[in-house]
Formats: sequence, C-alpha cells, structure tokens
Amino acid sequence: MVFRDREDAARRLADALAQYRGQNPLVLAIPRGAVPMAKIIADALGGEVDVVLVRKLRAPGNPEFAIGSVDESGWTYLGDYAERVGGSSQYIEAEKEAQLKVMRERRASYTPIRPPHDPAGRIVIVVDDGLATGSTMIAALHALRAKAPKKLICAVPVAPPDTLAKVEPYADEVVCLSAPEMFYAVGQFYQSFPQVSDEEVIKLLSPG
Repeated sequence: MVFRDREDAARRLADALAQYRGQNPLVLAIPRGAVPMAKIIADALGGEVDVVLVRKLRAPGNPEFAIGSVDESGWTYLGDYAERVGGSSQYIEAEKEAQLKVMRERRASYTPIRPPHDPAGRIVIVVDDGLATGSTMIAALHALRAKAPKKLICAVPVAPPDTLAKVEPYADEVVCLSAPEMFYAVGQFYQSFPQVSDEEVIKLLSPG
C-alpha cells in the first residue's frame, strides 16, 4: 500500500477510526510530520487535536538512527541494541538532556497560550505518519498511560510487523493500515513526503 501523501493517509486512518466519531476523542500527533494528519483525523471524528512531545535518542555518529526515545517527563526507552552501537550511559544522558531542551522549546512555541489538553478519562488517539523502530511511539504511549486515559489507541498508516508487536503492549488498540515485511523507511510508502515546518505546526495548533 502506497499513500499519495499525508492527507491521503490521514483520511484513510479517519475511516478506520470511524467508531470514535462523536466521542470527542483527543487526537495527539507526534511532531512534526503527523500534525497535519492529526488535524484531519480530529476534524473527521469531531475531536480535539494536540501534540505529544517525545524525541528519539540519536545513535552516535548516525542521527537518523534511533537507539531509543524520551518523553517530556524524562522517561527513557532504550532499544536492546543501544549499547552495541555506542550508546554508553554517559552518551545517553547527554543526548537525553539535549532532546529534553528541544521539547521544552517546542512546547513553548507550539502551544504558548494554553496548557496541553488533559488526556485523563478520554479516548486518546496517538498518530504518527509511520513507525520504523517504534521507539518514539512507545515513549508517547508510556507518557500518556501515566495520565489515565479512558482508552489509548495507536494509529499509523504503515509499520513493519515486528515493530507493531513491540508497540502493542503499550496501547489498548493499534490501528495500522499496512504492515509490509519489506520495510526500509517510512518515506518509501508515500508518493509525496515533504518535511513539515514548525510554522505549519504552530498554525495547525493555534485556536480559531
């Protein structure tokens, strides 16, 4: 399955999540790529949109490769391979602090005039534009579980089967439209997959 763009993927996900229409779900995007998708899904389901801030911990010398992730509270998830690729405890601590700083800055710019929406007691749908290692989604789900949602759902267009198996214990439900065995990068499943800017995120999250 190949998606035309994020909008196409979001509309298909909204169809797959139709049972939550009218229940005011809280649709949380993992920035930045998933924010336009979460807005489309929230509008389709009659819910609210916000971001859940988590960051991948980058492998030494290979910033595109995630060895784990961290959420806004500082909780850290590490892949079992982190040490093998050079992720010493000293390196991980420094990388964690760097990513926490990025999250503080993003929270201040993304939702400057309101606090984050409270997930307590709500149907919460966490959206990303695709999963590779799943570490960022796991951190997001873990952070949200601590806030006592009524139901916690992971919703993605595409992810490899082994990643879905890792993510499933952290969610009450996983909605994934395609789970191909041959998986190299999320972008290979989109005809158009441009970067999403901070300016676009701020505009999508601003009230009105």
